[in-house]
Amino acid sequence: MLHKILCVDDDPITLMLYKMVIAKASFTEEIITAKNGQEALDYYNNLRAEGESQSPELIFLDLNMPVMGGWEFLDNFTKSEYQEFNAKTKVIVLSSTIDPTDIEKSKTYSIVIDFLSKPITKEMLEDLKDRL
Repeated sequence: MLHKILCVDDDPITLMLYKMVIAKASFTEEIITAKNGQEALDYYNNLRAEGESQSPELIFLDLNMPVMGGWEFLDNFTKSEYQEFNAKTKVIVLSSTIDPTDIEKSKTYSIVIDFLSKPITKEMLEDLKDRL
């Protein structure tokens, strides 16, 4: 079981579904949510400011969000200023469309370990448990 994960998605219903499925699968002890990439970066900035060492081990990341989308979040999060976090964090891109271009682009980020289609399922989480 993971200690903490971060779910980044602009749809509150999707976030609620993630929480329910993740809890049923006993996948993590704590679920943090953010409505867009900027909120997620703000979360990490707050962790740094508070001197918090326990950051999420996994991020479920949507691509299409207002304010800051998934690609922009990845571009920022993989910069050296977030090295202390991205060195120990893996990302799963979750998207409602499986565009081959997006799948290929996701492979250019070393922290992205998979590109999956929404919605998240208990079976997906069971498979992830085995891989993590």
